[in-house]
Amino acid sequence: MAHGLEAIDWDAPWLWPWRDPGEAIAREVADGQSVADALNASQRAPKRFIPQADLPAGMAYEQHIFDTGCVPTRDGLHDFFNGLVWMHFPRTKVRLNELQAAQIATSGIQPVRGPARDALTLFDENAALLQAPDALWNALTAKDWTSLFVTLRPLWAETQLILFGHALTEKLVAPRKPITAHVFRVQEPSRGMGDVDAWLAAELSAEMLATKPFAHLPVLGVPGWWAENEDFAFYDDVSVFRAARVAKSQDMTPPA
Repeated sequence: MAHGLEAIDWDAPWLWPWRDPGEAIAREVADGQSVADALNASQRAPKRFIPQADLPAGMAYEQHIFDTGCVPTRDGLHDFFNGLVWMHFPRTKVRLNELQAAQIATSGIQPVRGPARDALTLFDENAALLQAPDALWNALTAKDWTSLFVTLRPLWAETQLILFGHALTEKLVAPRKPITAHVFRVQEPSRGMGDVDAWLAAELSAEMLATKPFAHLPVLGVPGWWAENEDFAFYDDVSVFRAARVAKSQDMTPPA
């Protein structure tokens, strides 16, 4: 049983960073290995992946990774992609885990996460990393979709977008137009994912992430990622490509 991994289209443009070694690991799972064992068999595994059943009762997932260096792993797409992120962004994943453990040490396990722990989870699950010219980033943060995807479309050739969140990547196994990433801007030039990993691990802090420094991007709008967006009417769907909110000004009229 391949545990859903057989549905992955490795030709999807957003999966180019994950195809090596992801495709080979998926084949091992198809041949009968557990996701944990297939990840461990890769020479690129930075941690030991263990069955989810080995997580002690009552132990927080993040705390267990911090204490033991072992990542509890279920059979399925979600934890498979999490394992691939560990391989490609080991320093960043270690940094996120350190920050998560520090939050647990400070506040314990609460029914509702605080802003910092919530932001850490959001980044881990749904972030995408964007290296882009200022004009593109400004259009994205303004939700100026016409500028972002039509007027400035040629600038996407100078842009790199890498999915980081494993839940985001899992959702894109069955692509739907509304799927939206929380985009974090990478402001340092790089020669590859190793450079991005080193920069990102040094950049992240709980305080910074708690400010939610993200822009919202419907990822199937990215040029070259989805054939339907070659017709610019694709971007007219206001249920997906929503206008920026306009802050309401306070009524300064003096009382009568």
